[in-house]
Amino acid sequence: MLFEWIAAARPKTLGAAIAPVVVGSVLGWKISGQWSTWLLLCTLASALALQIATNWFNDVLDFMKGADTHARLGPRRITASGVMSPRAVFTAAWFMLALAALLSVPLIQARGVAIIVIGIPSLYFCYGYTGGPMPLAYRGLGELFVILFFGFVAVTGSAFVQSGEWLEGGLIAGFQVGCLSTVLIAINNLRDQAEDRSTGKRTLAVRFGITFARLEITALILLAHLAGLYWWQHDFPRAFTVPLATVPVGLFLILRIWTQPPGPSYNRLLALSGMQLLLFAALFCWGVSRTHLTPL
Repeated sequence: MLFEWIAAARPKTLGAAIAPVVVGSVLGWKISGQWSTWLLLCTLASALALQIATNWFNDVLDFMKGADTHARLGPRRITASGVMSPRAVFTAAWFMLALAALLSVPLIQARGVAIIVIGIPSLYFCYGYTGGPMPLAYRGLGELFVILFFGFVAVTGSAFVQSGEWLEGGLIAGFQVGCLSTVLIAINNLRDQAEDRSTGKRTLAVRFGITFARLEITALILLAHLAGLYWWQHDFPRAFTVPLATVPVGLFLILRIWTQPPGPSYNRLLALSGMQLLLFAALFCWGVSRTHLTPL
């Protein structure tokens, strides 16, 4: 039973919650000199709770909308497979949202109303990604959501929690992490393009086709590294050069999506893209920690 819940949380995607928090926190620490392990742990746990809630809402809402069919190529969904009832999955997702909100209390105490301002939309879009009057995933807005909330908001917000400042560098790092986080959903949508088309889920891969989706993934990987030139130009060269070690992983992903038709093999690519994101974040943090930084 526990294994089923863990699988439904989609561990391969949880790097999208971990990477921006760690990157933003390290960046905020190096620029301000302030560090709080307690605030880092609360931020990280809250982000993970939001990510898991989003995945569980997606599980049950896709089932209720008829988007999960027998043709599904991705991992088994616990609602569609009948392992869990829709009510149970809904309850678990709402519980994770409540937990995320509770974990944000220390952040609000430390940094004030700004955390509420960015936290409320984050809570809503965990559900609004696949539910509500305009579900983002069904309107081709999933990639935009990821790059905004798992990139810009998560990185700059985490940097703000540590430093108490809104940092220009946080926006650049947020764009980089956001691009690589978006690769996960873009690969997922490319894999599911045929099924999504048949069920009316209008992702970008459905709207514009397989070639567009491949170009999108290619551009996201390349732009994540090109944006790193900012760090080179601002005398933080290691923040640019060290993460370049992940380029071979990105090139391998690009090669595979262009030479393999969408199918079950993309599940491995999804896992690899999650590894790429975490490796990039780790190397970026190492590069930043080894550089003498001045305020951006």
